[in-house]
Amino acid sequence: MNETNNAMPDSSRSWWRRFWERGDWWRAILLAAVYYGVYQLLSLLITAVFPSGGGIRGPKDSAMDVFIGTGLPILLGAIVLLAFAASLGWLRELFGPQPVRGRGWMWIGIVVVLVINVSALLSVDVESAGAALIFSWLLTGLFVGMAEELLTRGFAVNLMRKAGRSEIAVALVSSAIFAALHAGNFFTSNQGLSTTAIQVVYTFFFGIIMYLALRLTGRLIWPILLHASTDPTLFLFGAHPSTGNPLSIVPSLSTYLVIVTGVVLLIVFLVSERRGRVTALVSG
Repeated sequence: MNETNNAMPDSSRSWWRRFWERGDWWRAILLAAVYYGVYQLLSLLITAVFPSGGGIRGPKDSAMDVFIGTGLPILLGAIVLLAFAASLGWLRELFGPQPVRGRGWMWIGIVVVLVINVSALLSVDVESAGAALIFSWLLTGLFVGMAEELLTRGFAVNLMRKAGRSEIAVALVSSAIFAALHAGNFFTSNQGLSTTAIQVVYTFFFGIIMYLALRLTGRLIWPILLHASTDPTLFLFGAHPSTGNPLSIVPSLSTYLVIVTGVVLLIVFLVSERRGRVTALVSG
């Protein structure tokens, strides 16, 4: 937030801004729930306008099908979130330098995710996938990174900090919201309960890594881009794996690699934050 907004007396702000400026976890959950509902409505509307399996969308899992069926609702959702941020005057504070920075060990999570994503991309059968589908997924991944990181590492983190919550609470709540959003896949897709449960655990710890990436880099754009490189490379690898590529073992184990890395880094983070708090109290 710029100095003008900080200096603005609370009474001079609209009720809309006063409500959200108070922050806290329940407002973050409320925003996520509303966004999820809007996203689902957008998906239904797009499906009604562009039915799957024919017309402009083409065959299932084709480049246009991925862009329209997966990418377009998320793009529109991201635009809604950006408009919401603009209505609050938060664009600068969301995308500007973060007030809390990280430590060198937080690189571990970023490196693990990058190794997985690069290995997945190098293990894709490019000829089988085709340039159009690869481009469509990479573009869709950018939309996913923008929308999901803006909501969870952007708004959720900002709302928690505005309420004066500890960074431990900020990390846990923002990651839990991110995981909860993916729990809805049990109802909106054909995947079973066990698959959804594993996905929720995976996304929680992936969220922890993205929070640490935000802390380390100090700007939201980097978790957005890191997230944007994850979904398309893993989806492409899953649908069009190359045969005999030794690198394919890495993306094949990506779920477990992220969970184990996330667990370890969360423990280190909890210990680090508590030690930092004790040191601050003693020195104070």
